[in-house]
Amino acid sequence: MTKQKYSNDVEVARSYYNSPDAHNFYYRIWGGEDLHLGYYKSKNEDIYTASRRAVDRIASYIDRIGSNTKIIDFGGGFAGSARHLAKKFGCHVTVINLSETENERGRKMNKEQGLNHLIEIIDGSYDDVPLENQSFDVVWSEDAILHSNNKPEVIEEAFRLLKTGGDFVFSDPMQTDDCNEKVLKPIYERIRLSSLGSPKFYRQECKKTGFKLMNFEELRKHLIIHYSRVLEETEKNEEELKKYVSDDYMENMRKGLKHWIKGGKEGNLTWGIFHFRK
Repeated sequence: MTKQKYSNDVEVARSYYNSPDAHNFYYRIWGGEDLHLGYYKSKNEDIYTASRRAVDRIASYIDRIGSNTKIIDFGGGFAGSARHLAKKFGCHVTVINLSETENERGRKMNKEQGLNHLIEIIDGSYDDVPLENQSFDVVWSEDAILHSNNKPEVIEEAFRLLKTGGDFVFSDPMQTDDCNEKVLKPIYERIRLSSLGSPKFYRQECKKTGFKLMNFEELRKHLIIHYSRVLEETEKNEEELKKYVSDDYMENMRKGLKHWIKGGKEGNLTWGIFHFRK
């Protein structure tokens, strides 16, 4: 593959998720299918089950998904959501994802689960998708848009790729509309961005692009539970993880998780699901 040229923020995310530390951590802690937030029934539920439920929760906003539905997943990680959707609905899913390492694992898992005919994985960035206008019925994304420093460009790309009447559904960790940005500085530094999106920001930018807001579900409590569960599993499995993940990465991960938990509890961070229509 010819090396692509990405913006600085995109390259930061690509390098991070390509690293052996990040790859092994997410694969072993999240249950092996994806690396997205979960929708929890209890504070002690396992991460894998809650993550699968999050996919179903997002899918519930789309009126119809069937064998003729074409979905593109922005930042699909190991393509776990794509596999879940393909198995459940028989739909066709294209995943565009930065990390070649994640994509290699995703393709392997697609083949192992007999889903190659329904899922295509493209190495690339969701702010510049090498596909034609109005190619998809649904643009889908889970907890990936936060990594872009040019979120309006990502929204415009979603609009371009959608057919008229198509759905743009996504979840994202966000700063709250009235957050104290100074308090969030450690999180900005960890993900190397100047800010996160917010509910108000996404409403305004999507409206400006031409989308109609269908629904927004605010789910802050699930962000707190999720990062608390990840921290618990990290500490519980620390000795096993040390075989695959460096001590420096583990220490930084623990610090980062605590910042996310604190930000959620103090009302400066939230998580939610947006549904827009073109």
